[in-house]
Amino acid sequence: MSQQVALNAVTGREIGSSSSRRLRREGRIPAVVYGLESEPIPVSVNYSEARTALSGSAGLNALLNLTIDGADQLCLVKDIQRHVVRDEVSHIDFIRVDPNANFELEVPLILIGESKAVANVSGMVDQALFSVVISTKPTSIPNEIEVDISDMEVGDSIRVEDLKLPEGVEAAMSAETTVATAVVTRSTLEAMRADDAAEAAESEEGAAAPAGDSSDD
Repeated sequence: MSQQVALNAVTGREIGSSSSRRLRREGRIPAVVYGLESEPIPVSVNYSEARTALSGSAGLNALLNLTIDGADQLCLVKDIQRHVVRDEVSHIDFIRVDPNANFELEVPLILIGESKAVANVSGMVDQALFSVVISTKPTSIPNEIEVDISDMEVGDSIRVEDLKLPEGVEAAMSAETTVATAVVTRSTLEAMRADDAAEAAESEEGAAAPAGDSSDD
């Protein structure tokens, strides 16, 4: 579950591309804080501090205790913009959140375990959904949702409705959405078909062979 991560934000930055470039040269990231029916506040955050705050186990879903002009505001990252070439963070949108109100966001889905039944037929578990939209209070955001595939057999599917979610967390997307399916790989299917064809050919050859001479001398 989410633990609050401290991050300091500085107000008073000028709006515009030239001032934003200057901030980035100084090692700061232009940002804006909005939400909870309050006015948006242009701010900037230290690049290294922001990277550290968002590099923990919660990743971009880290619950931030954002200090702005000495006042703490509970925030989450709503959006991150990156430079198209260097992939460096160029802007961050922070959204204020109410610790007592549910909030929708995406969290990663992680497959765990190994299905022996699938492995025994050289099959595989194909993951179709890599994140799930959930609704929960900011203080109850899980870092990830684990999906146990140990009991799957070929042809089985796991859907959103099958996910084991932590207490206080609900799925906020279609319950019928497929998360993972156990399938036989194409190469395995081709090998099985080749074996079947070989067995069929052997059976036909056996049936067509002339019967041995069983008469007495």
